[in-house]
Amino acid sequence: MMRAWILPILLVLCGSVVATGLILRGNPGEAAALLLMFVLLAGVNSPLIFPRSIGALEAQRRSAVDGRPVVFWRSGCKYCLRLRIRLGRSARQLHWVDIWRDPAGAAAVRAANEGNETVPTVVVAGRPHVNPDPEWVRQQLFPST
Repeated sequence: MMRAWILPILLVLCGSVVATGLILRGNPGEAAALLLMFVLLAGVNSPLIFPRSIGALEAQRRSAVDGRPVVFWRSGCKYCLRLRIRLGRSARQLHWVDIWRDPAGAAAVRAANEGNETVPTVVVAGRPHVNPDPEWVRQQLFPST
């Protein structure tokens, strides 16, 4: 669980060190702006921006019942962030599995990607799709009839 927070914590710590240096040099305005930028960057790279993650087995069970895709992701992944942001509110309807928090999720991703933990991996109807277009994922939520 801690692994998902390492990058955001490092960003805040680095921002704090740089901001402290700017304050000591007499630039409190620059320090505040830079620290704010680092905090925002940490927030974007944290698990907070993603919908609540569930375990891979639970996600697969729910997907079998409701037909919604399962998204395997990890924090710090720019492609996962791109998918999440481009999906907007639709992202809440997917089943999200953080592979850094769930060993079964990491194993499922490795099985689908020739041993690699390539994310985002979206599973639709039992078929994995690596780094799919967000619009395609949205269409899987609302298929045309």
